[in-house]
Amino acid sequence: MISIRNINKTYGKKGDITALSNINLEVERGELYGLIGPDGAGKTTLFRILTTLILPDSGSAQVMDYDVVVQYPQIRKIVGYMPGKFSLYQDLTVQENLSFFATIFNTTIRENYHLIEDIYVQLEPFKNRRAGALSGGMKQKLALCCALIHRPEVLFLDEPTTGVDVVSRKEFWEMLKRYKEAGITIFVSTPYMDEATLCDRIALIQEGKILDIAKPKDLIEDFQPGVFAVKTAEMNRAKNELQSLDENVEAYHFGEYMHVVTENNHLTPKAISDFLDKRGHQEVIIKRTTPTVEDVFMNLMKHASTTTT
Repeated sequence: MISIRNINKTYGKKGDITALSNINLEVERGELYGLIGPDGAGKTTLFRILTTLILPDSGSAQVMDYDVVVQYPQIRKIVGYMPGKFSLYQDLTVQENLSFFATIFNTTIRENYHLIEDIYVQLEPFKNRRAGALSGGMKQKLALCCALIHRPEVLFLDEPTTGVDVVSRKEFWEMLKRYKEAGITIFVSTPYMDEATLCDRIALIQEGKILDIAKPKDLIEDFQPGVFAVKTAEMNRAKNELQSLDENVEAYHFGEYMHVVTENNHLTPKAISDFLDKRGHQEVIIKRTTPTVEDVFMNLMKHASTTTT
């Protein structure tokens, strides 16, 4: 469905800013595939190449066996693209935007209404409102409707839930599952590690490089280091001190706790507690916890940084 081979992309007058470095991955037909990484990791650049908006410096990529450089007209007919930044016509109404995109693809709202019905019923009360006056969640829904109106075979969604409230995020992912069941291949990027578990497979990306590709469940099950959830009355001080406990220990904030990740199998909750007690920490809570995709990502980043240096 989507095949990427050794894609490279740089920016800057001298090409000294690397956006993508030797990217290789495959997305299978009918997959809900996630590209997971922080801002600046290269997600948007890769999506813009795959949707034929920019050219790679080297390497090749195909969408539905169409080459992104040579056969871009064919690709544009079969993909839907929802960019991270709201890019619809702000001065047009909801109805006018949707009608415009349907016309571009030589279809009608009625023809593919079954695909967007669940979303459009929420938009319908605002159909005569200008797109620029919609809330963030409603803008997201309108953009998705416009990306789906021609019933694409592949749907590219670039950070679709950034800046959206928790309830809308949950609703959005439930919709994606329904589109997958309808036979649409979905390639979605997100900086939210918790959304990674909602994908069939994920690629973890940082600084333009793929760190790992796997099913989220497999990434977590194969994770070897021990993970502890730690909470104290002075979280920042504890985090800095715990990182000096051992060269193999990493500590970072994780919600109301911090996660302490160690490749030292001899480290125990008692050892951590004794370490913090000696430094005068109060209200200490320590417990073993199940690793998350974020723990895997942080560990991969650490090893990638070590390898580079």
